[in-house]
Amino acid sequence: MTESTSGPFSLVQMFWGNLAARPLRCFLSILAIAIQVVLVLMIVGLTSGVIAEWGKRQEGVGADILVQPPNASIFFAFSSAVMQESLGDQIEKLPGVDEVAPTLILSDPKTFMIVYGIDYKRFNALSQGFMFRAGRPFEAPDEAIADDIVAQTRHLKVGATVTLVNHPFRVCGIVAHGKGARFFIPLKTGQDLVGADKKVSMFYVRSKGDTEGTRAEILQLDPQNRVRSMSEYVTLMSSSNLPELKPFIRTMVGLGIVISFLVVLMNMHTMVMERTREIGILKALGFTRLDVVKMLLGETAALTIVGSLAGIGITFLTQAILKETTPSLSILLTPGWVVGSIGLALLGAALGATVPAVRASSFDPVEALAYE
Repeated sequence: MTESTSGPFSLVQMFWGNLAARPLRCFLSILAIAIQVVLVLMIVGLTSGVIAEWGKRQEGVGADILVQPPNASIFFAFSSAVMQESLGDQIEKLPGVDEVAPTLILSDPKTFMIVYGIDYKRFNALSQGFMFRAGRPFEAPDEAIADDIVAQTRHLKVGATVTLVNHPFRVCGIVAHGKGARFFIPLKTGQDLVGADKKVSMFYVRSKGDTEGTRAEILQLDPQNRVRSMSEYVTLMSSSNLPELKPFIRTMVGLGIVISFLVVLMNMHTMVMERTREIGILKALGFTRLDVVKMLLGETAALTIVGSLAGIGITFLTQAILKETTPSLSILLTPGWVVGSIGLALLGAALGATVPAVRASSFDPVEALAYE
């Protein structure tokens, strides 16, 4: 067998010839692989992005300690108003405490968006305060403050009416985002809506500098409460640190690999059956079994890379479109997962192509040449 018969240049020529002869089949393979990549990146990007963005919003509140009831979830949407509001006065008297803001967490049943019921003066004192883009703080029980992200998404202006927790509120102010929730209502109004008189979901606390010392002081008031530093909480807000999300992400990644495996397996099986005579000619010309496997796996790898690049491009395009149309939806695409999506696609494709490729390499040249 000469170098020109089965050399790299000859294999490349046959690969492009196969693509030209079967454009629709190749396009469908590329599309399926692209869908797998988009599926993996969007699922991981959405979960990571939403969690990371939520962590940043908590940092922006200005507190360095969170005080929650026992067994409280790090997901505030599942928080209940079980803490006595008076506990905030006790915390405020501690030597290491600078500011305390009792906060009621409400979840809007229609949008699943978190709404904060706050004592405006105390919450505003935690950091440099709300930065108003328009309007003013709430002065009436049925007024609400919206951040600029949700205002842009919902096209809200000062004076607009918005329904939160099945209750109409008038938007009195629009502030810069990054203060925890998207909407803020008076604490007393929130308590009345959910029947939680004098109760709150948690306390934001700003220490005078010694975070760990202040945390220890707060725990002495009630050791059963869950008291976390903000840095600890933000560290937890990562998809890799959340055991609840790991099975979900693994399932989605596994589903992507299965999609790639099945599509490539079906495509390669059909292609091998169509090319039985061609493979017989190649083996009669001196191709070894390894040469046939290399040729078919090489074609699969090339289709997979093209499909992966197309999928990555579609994902970044989708991210850009969603950033303009739905600013509140955060998608985090990390280089690790972008490269990993290509690896996962190659893995699924390789698994799907191996059996048909090995089967094709075992064809007897005489029988293959007689195949019709």
